[in-house]
Amino acid sequence: MDAVTETVAKLVAELGVSTDDVGFVLVKCPLLTSDKIAALRASGEEPVAGDTYESMGRSRAASALGIAVALGECDRATALAALDGEGEVSSTRASASAGAELEDCHILVVAESTGAANPLRVLHGEMADAIDIAAVTALLDEVDRRGGRVRQIFAKAEADPSGSVRGLRHTMLTDSDVHSTRHARAAVGGLLAALKGDTAVYVSGGAEHQGRPGGGSITVIYELPAIRELPGRNEDPA
Repeated sequence: MDAVTETVAKLVAELGVSTDDVGFVLVKCPLLTSDKIAALRASGEEPVAGDTYESMGRSRAASALGIAVALGECDRATALAALDGEGEVSSTRASASAGAELEDCHILVVAESTGAANPLRVLHGEMADAIDIAAVTALLDEVDRRGGRVRQIFAKAEADPSGSVRGLRHTMLTDSDVHSTRHARAAVGGLLAALKGDTAVYVSGGAEHQGRPGGGSITVIYELPAIRELPGRNEDPA
């Protein structure tokens, strides 16, 4: 968590923007493999998780809370309490996924800046649950209002830990064949692709502290029309 906080803060400073200008932070973080778990236990240490999938969730949670602290969405003490399961803190600008190929965190910060010369812009929001069409259409409508064209949608998705969506039971958490993160990614990916009109979407499973439980953060990257430069006053119009 502290490593992510420090690195995000450094990147924001290097970009020359404020934390309010940041629209999206993507982190690819490590996890505990079976070999790492065995090695820790052989050395007399008990890992934070004995299951690789659980370690993925813990790594994502720490990374997301690190982002929240860096962006001023909560303080470190509150984030540490949330990491221990005491209180709920989330960031609507965080997207964290874990991979066995990493030993550290790879971090991308997307922000708007008046000093940027490209036509790309960013909007962020939050889906309350896996079928929250209203949250998505609100962002897409705002892009239309600004005269932009959607280039990419990034979203987090998870099976609602309560076991229900809008009062109706879901079975994603009890499927013995397919892990719940696969179900959630498929459901949200289909919804976003239908609204966007194509499949150029990125949906990451496991949304610990990345939007509210059962929902997830959502980010839209869009492009404004190119602004043509007008001839200078001293130029020959011919």
